[in-house]
Amino acid sequence: MKKYTYTEKKDTRSGFGAGLLEVGRKNENVVGLCADLIGSLKMGDFQKEFPERFVQTGIAEANMIGMAAGMTIGGKIPYTGTFANFSTGRVYDQIRQSVVYSGKNVKICASHAGLTLGEDGATHQILEDIGMMKMLPGMTVINPCDYNQTKAATIAIADYEGPVYLRFGRPVIPVFTPADQKFEIGKAWMVNEGTDVSIFATGHLVWEAILAGEKLAEEGINAEIINIHTIKPLDEEAVLNSAKKTGCVVSCEEHNRYGGLGESIAQLLAKELPTPMEFVAVNDSFGESGTPAELMKKYGLDSSNIVEAVKKVMKRK
Repeated sequence: MKKYTYTEKKDTRSGFGAGLLEVGRKNENVVGLCADLIGSLKMGDFQKEFPERFVQTGIAEANMIGMAAGMTIGGKIPYTGTFANFSTGRVYDQIRQSVVYSGKNVKICASHAGLTLGEDGATHQILEDIGMMKMLPGMTVINPCDYNQTKAATIAIADYEGPVYLRFGRPVIPVFTPADQKFEIGKAWMVNEGTDVSIFATGHLVWEAILAGEKLAEEGINAEIINIHTIKPLDEEAVLNSAKKTGCVVSCEEHNRYGGLGESIAQLLAKELPTPMEFVAVNDSFGESGTPAELMKKYGLDSSNIVEAVKKVMKRK
């Protein structure tokens, strides 16, 4: 098992804030819009440096999406910012009609996704957003794993023409990917090459997969771990090559098991390469208030659950 170390922990939303500022300096067409959550989205530095390119819409998320869609007509590249729940569920009609159906170049940037929003509870912990966004024709869905990768993704999507859903979170987690990385939309990242089982993880679950891989290695199980940061378009070649090599698969995500990464992988395998598979995801329920660590454990999303899923699926090979 390849050893991953870290010297600091940061929240992925701060990676978004840093990336937005950097891409704003590079591209004068980048504009920011926020629905009264500048501090939570870490958009303050961009607002201070480019006040003429920033719009505080207030708690009016639907209007924010509509404004962003309109800005693209003049060649602007709008980055909208609010919590993932409000970025998707609250404004689904506006995204579908004004952005995706119309093919507008809007970057929907969503923080506080999943259970690790923590104490704010079920009303804010959206676990359906990946499914809602990936079902929209032409929508790109990205869920990076740490601060550095979120920053790189935020910068990269400015050069991509078309609607993007960029998902990130609130808790501080280890920073373990390179600061100088090149982010490639739709290209999976090999975390650890292995032969016994394929673990496909996204977002915060990538680090949990690494921890699981270390535990499995101690028991003589060589896990291949792949970071699927782009859920749509899915890197089908990476998934199929790995599954063919190992013969069994585990998907890991901070999302409902319906509609997420695991479902996309299962659909691909069912069509191209039927393979035993287990899912580490929330089992069709809402969340609740609690610390991120408590919720990850209760809802079966930590490294111990990944280890259990691996042992279960290996018996089915």
